[in-house]
Amino acid sequence: MKRTTTLTLAFMLCLMLILSGFASTIKVELSQEEYDLFLEYKKLIEVHQYVEEFYYKQPDEKKLMDGAIQGLLSGLGDNYSFYFNEEEWEKLWEEDEGVYAGIGVQMLGDWRDGSVTITRVFKGTPAEEAGLKKGDVFYMTEDLVVTTETMKEAVSIMRGEPGEKVTVQVIRDFETLTFELTKAMININRMEYTMLDDEVGYIAAYEFAGKTLHNEVKAALNELEKQGAKALVFDLRDNPGGWVDQAINIADLFLDKCLLFYTEDRKGDREQFFSKKGKTDIPLVVLVNENSASSSEIFAGAMQDWGRGVIVGENTFGKGIIQSVTVLSDMKTGFQFTTAQYFTPKGRQVHEKGIVPNVESLWPEGMDHPYYELGDLSDPQLKAAFEEAKKLVK
Repeated sequence: MKRTTTLTLAFMLCLMLILSGFASTIKVELSQEEYDLFLEYKKLIEVHQYVEEFYYKQPDEKKLMDGAIQGLLSGLGDNYSFYFNEEEWEKLWEEDEGVYAGIGVQMLGDWRDGSVTITRVFKGTPAEEAGLKKGDVFYMTEDLVVTTETMKEAVSIMRGEPGEKVTVQVIRDFETLTFELTKAMININRMEYTMLDDEVGYIAAYEFAGKTLHNEVKAALNELEKQGAKALVFDLRDNPGGWVDQAINIADLFLDKCLLFYTEDRKGDREQFFSKKGKTDIPLVVLVNENSASSSEIFAGAMQDWGRGVIVGENTFGKGIIQSVTVLSDMKTGFQFTTAQYFTPKGRQVHEKGIVPNVESLWPEGMDHPYYELGDLSDPQLKAAFEEAKKLVK
């Protein structure tokens, strides 16, 4: 840590000296390692000097630095690594609180083809009122072509102040559709629960986010058991993941002192994550689909490896990599980047493979994804999960 800090400070000192024009009058002694690092950044410094001196109008230094940081991360070729400027950093934490101004959709970027698909349309939102649907693939947001690389920027465009207009284009059944929406305050409900009959309870978790999700799930589970639940369907369909800590805390409700998953970085160093004591013994069915990703797969993989739950549905998304979100020194900006890959307790690779269900239940071909009321058993996949849960009732 000290070595990295020293190199960074040395580089920044050289940069400041060059940009200030004093490098010719002040002698700075650098180690060979520090000098090599300086040479790596020499071209960036040269470009900055040319921009400062010859650009046709006065450049915005803040935007230049923001762009340089984003460019550095873009060089990784990793769609999950990116920079948050001040506005984006603030919006990130607004969303985590569960209230923000926007259009009201949940989306998932696909690393395989770069597409960004709507996986959930929140009820009572501009998106629902305009007619956007689950399964719509984003094409344009204003004049921005939406891909996994531009997804963060697209989200920023669709956020803002209530009453602002935004135009989006989506592809549905090979047809491009245009929608003009008016942004509004969005209140995210991250989970819901009900009884499916007098013996089987049901919890739907839409994302692993917020500070209180695990407490809400725990309270819902307690309430369902009071209502007579002898088995539980835990629905993670279209759940894109979120904070790993939430997945750990929720898995802790179902497993006692077990390895939940482990991560491995590029050096091969491993870090293990365990549940604590205090689980419930209620029989469990976990319902997943092709959009269940990341933390959802951590949860499903642990339940499957330990035989704690029957996994029903479709092969999951296959996002088995971990991102760290780090605030920078100004405490106003930050960045996200991929630090490790994770594996199930039995060492199964999740990335690019996903979790294979114990009981396959594919969405009927040609059938649309209509809105179902919570716990509606005319939902074919939910019905399949319910039937598996009934088999577990003692």
